[in-house]
Order: sequence, then C-alpha cells, then structure tokens
Amino acid sequence: MLFDSTLRADLARSFGATLVVILTIVLTMMLIRTLGLAAGGRVSPQDVVLLLGYAALGHLPTMLALSLFISVVATLGRMYRDSEMTIWFASGVGLSRFVGPVLRTSWPVLVVIAALALFVWPWQNERAAQMKERFERRSDLSRVAPGQFQTSSDGRRVFFIERDSQDGRTGRNVFILASSPLTESVTSARTGHIELQGEDRFLVLDRGQRNEQDFETSEKTLSRFETYRVLAGERVLAGVEELPPKALASLQLLAQPTPRNQGELAWRLGLLFGAANLLLLAIPLSASNPRRASNWNLLFALLTFVVYYNVINLSQAWVASGKLGMGAALTLFHGGAFVLALLLLWWREQGNRRFGWRRPRTTLPATA
Repeated sequence: MLFDSTLRADLARSFGATLVVILTIVLTMMLIRTLGLAAGGRVSPQDVVLLLGYAALGHLPTMLALSLFISVVATLGRMYRDSEMTIWFASGVGLSRFVGPVLRTSWPVLVVIAALALFVWPWQNERAAQMKERFERRSDLSRVAPGQFQTSSDGRRVFFIERDSQDGRTGRNVFILASSPLTESVTSARTGHIELQGEDRFLVLDRGQRNEQDFETSEKTLSRFETYRVLAGERVLAGVEELPPKALASLQLLAQPTPRNQGELAWRLGLLFGAANLLLLAIPLSASNPRRASNWNLLFALLTFVVYYNVINLSQAWVASGKLGMGAALTLFHGGAFVLALLLLWWREQGNRRFGWRRPRTTLPATA
C-alpha cells in the first residue's frame, strides 16, 4: 500500500541519519572520557580503543532507542508541517493507522536492543571490569616507564627504573623513594625483578642500599643488602562470583534472585519495554500545528525520553533496595507508560474527529 511503503521509507531514512549523528556525538564524548582515564593512570593507554568499543556497545541500546524515537517524531512532525497529515486524515486514515507501519519498521531494531541489553551488556561490562582491574592491580614496577620518575598508585612511593627485559619484570638501576607520616626512606639497587608467591607479587631488589630517616627521633639509618623483598601490591583478579550485577549474565541474575540482581534485570528489560513504549508515545507526541513553524513538539518529546529513562533508573534503584518487586516495578512503570501512550493516541484521535480531519462515512438514500 502506498501509505505503508511511503511512511516506512521515510522512517528508515530518518532513523539512519539520526543514528549516525547520535553515534558521532556519543562516541566523541566517550573517547574524551576514556582518554581522560588513560591520562589519569586509571586505564592502560593501549586499551583505549578496546574500552571505547566496550563502552559503545554498552550504550548502543539507549542510542538505538533514542534514534527510533526521534525518527518517528521528526518524520510525523514533518508530515504535520507539510499538511500531509491533514490529507491523510481527510482521506479517512486515522492516527492509529500509523502504529502498524511504525512497528513493522522498528521491530528489527527492537530485537537488536533486546539482544544488546540481555546478552551483550553483561559481557562487555565483565570484559571492561577485568581489563581495568588488571591494570589497577598490576605491580608498581610495571607501572613505571623506563627512564621516567613516576608515583605509585597509593601516592606514597616514587620510582625510577631502567628496564631490561621485554616482559617488564626485570630492571636495572632501581630507585625508590617511600614516604609516610613518620618515616622516609630512599632505596636504590642495581637490579630488580618480580616474584610470584601465592596471590601476591613481590619486588625483589639485588645489591643495593636503603637510607631511612625517622621524623620523630631524627634518627637516620643506612643499610646495605644483597637481597631486599617488598610487596608490590598485586593479587589475582576477582572471580566471576565477585563481579557486580551489571557484569553477570541474565540467566545468572534469574538463578540468583537477590534484590540487586533483580534490579539489574529490571533495568535490562526496561530498556526493551521503554523502547517499545516510546515508539507508541512518539506518534501522538509528534502532533503539531502546521501554521506554526516551531519544533516545540520535538523538544517536548526529548524531555519525555529523558524523564522515561530516568524512571527506568529509578525503578532499578527501588527494586535493588527492596522497595518494589521486579514484577511490580515493570508493571507499574512500563505498564503505566503503555496505558498513557494508548490514552494519548485515543485523545489525538478524538481531537482529529472533533476538528473534522476525518471525513465521516455517508450513505446514499435509497431510490424507489
């Protein structure tokens, strides 16, 4: 049918253009944030691109839902401004007839949103958490770039090293300045390497000396050593059971129905239900007066999107704190949004009939 094909083609073009713009903006912001983390020493500079990809996958369901929502509002809003909607209404096509083409165009994207929220989201969170944890828990020796002074993760030690081996575990001309509220020590050694012992890693220094000063007594101590061991502060990464709920698979959340896990599952399902409800809300929210060249309906629609997704986060917090059950939260928030969308659609339909935009059916009188 001409109506369906024309509307679906316009929606597809608008969705593609909107998604490209939103992806460009969001990826730029994520890149700046990830580079800031790398510059602050919280992530490895070599992992910036990989972390950016994980972050993009995590936010892709929201970007897809926003792109769908904006494309529907923008396409139908343009039809209102160009008086195309008036022609369709006068031809007997009601506003509810737009629900079918919108859903037929959007269902593949809704399937992608469901897959990303239920399966890809926990996977990328687990990978990103392991990558950040591995970097944060590495030894202080491996943090130091050869030939540069660098502060340790706790800020109490300053290192200088000339690295020998390719794996970064052995170095020569090691210098360590350690300070505390009561003492300060300077340790130097010809060589140093990392040794594993259980879950801990030790920095072993060979053939050096240690100069320590006590601030309370002003006593200075100079000692020489052949071997000196110091804890480097790294342990084995946490297991799967220690991961946060956002890094657990959806089936694990179902198998372990704690309040936090149910809150996370309610949030993931809320992304799908929210995207579907926003499609229905976009149809009545796109209505505008063709005599007024303004985009207030689009601004109001964007405000609706922000409020709805804040409500999704609020429902997650309420379920995680035990104030609501997962089923009650999904029914209250998303069921309420579905009913609101149907009421708005019905109200717009009644308004179109009241203004005479739908031509009533007439019957010819019977002739004798």
